[in-house]
Amino acid sequence: MFIRQISVFIENRKGRLAEFCRLLGEHGIDMVAVTIADTTSFGILRAIVDDTDRAVKLLRDANYAVTVTEVLAVAVEDQPGGLGVALEKLKDAGIGVEYLYSFVRHVGGQSVFLLRVDDPTLAVKVFKDGGIRLLSHDEVLTAK
Repeated sequence: MFIRQISVFIENRKGRLAEFCRLLGEHGIDMVAVTIADTTSFGILRAIVDDTDRAVKLLRDANYAVTVTEVLAVAVEDQPGGLGVALEKLKDAGIGVEYLYSFVRHVGGQSVFLLRVDDPTLAVKVFKDGGIRLLSHDEVLTAK
């Protein structure tokens, strides 16, 4: 149920993101979802890649600060308010969302969002009990 996400510290300077993407690309590592939160001097890039372990080793060998975090991938109806249904279930269970980002692919006509929450185990139960579909890492990687 949990998706392994890499978080990478990237200096906020021209060309650094291009270097990062080139490095992954040269080694055949595919980013299937990505987001960046930035400040004046650095950014935190979060991504789902098709080979997490290999990406972590490659990035560390290239002197990037990288960590692996478990996030949830939920599929919601691709319509106004679709995401709100899932978020209301978390709110009702007292679970906070630390961040989320969308996914450019769809699964069975549903939109996919990646979430980091403050109580992932409870969130899995809440989503399952509430009829919200959780995706596996493989389902995320093979989504179209």
